[in-house]
Amino acid sequence: MNLYFRLLLTFIKAWRAPRIQPEESVELAFRVLPTDLDLNGHMNNGRYLTMVDLALATVFVRSGFFRLARERRWGLVGGGSVVYFRRALTLFQKYRLRFTVAGWDEFWTYSRFEFIRGGELCANGFVKGAASDARGLVPNAQIYPVLGYDVPSPEFPDDLKAWIAADRLLGERTKAANGRIGALTPN
Repeated sequence: MNLYFRLLLTFIKAWRAPRIQPEESVELAFRVLPTDLDLNGHMNNGRYLTMVDLALATVFVRSGFFRLARERRWGLVGGGSVVYFRRALTLFQKYRLRFTVAGWDEFWTYSRFEFIRGGELCANGFVKGAASDARGLVPNAQIYPVLGYDVPSPEFPDDLKAWIAADRLLGERTKAANGRIGALTPN
C-alpha cells in the first residue's frame, strides 16, 4: 500500500511544481521505510529502481511528456537499467534521489540517477526508456520538439557510452539465445 501512497504523493507534488526542461535535474526526498528493506536490513536492490520510477514519473509530469503521451495514446517502455551500489541505505535513513536526463538517441532517452545520503553517493546508475505506439517505438524527433525542446542531445558521458555498448551486447546475446531456446522447445 505504501507504494501507491508514494506514487500518488509524487504525482500531486509534480503537478504542483514548475515545468522543467530535459537538462534539469529533479530531486526527491525519501526515507527508508520498513517495507523497503531486504533480509539484511538494507534497502532492497529492487526498491532502488522502484524509487527511480517515482523520479521518472516526476520528470514525465513536470516536462509535459505525461500529458503528451496520454493525448497521443503512447505507451511508455523501459529498455534497461544498470545500478552501482556503494553504501547501504538502512531503516529510517533520509536520502535524496537526483534524476537527470543524460541524453537521447533516435528512440531511447537515457537518464542518470543518484541516491545521496548526507552528501555521500550511495548508489547510482542509468535507466533508458522510450514511447511506443501500435507501429513500435516513437522517434524522439516527434517528442522533444513538441515539448519545446528542439536541440540535439547532449554528448553522452563515457560511463553512459560504456553501458550502452554493454546493453547492446546483452541484447544481441538475448536474441541469439532465444533463437537457440526456440529451436529446442517443442511446440
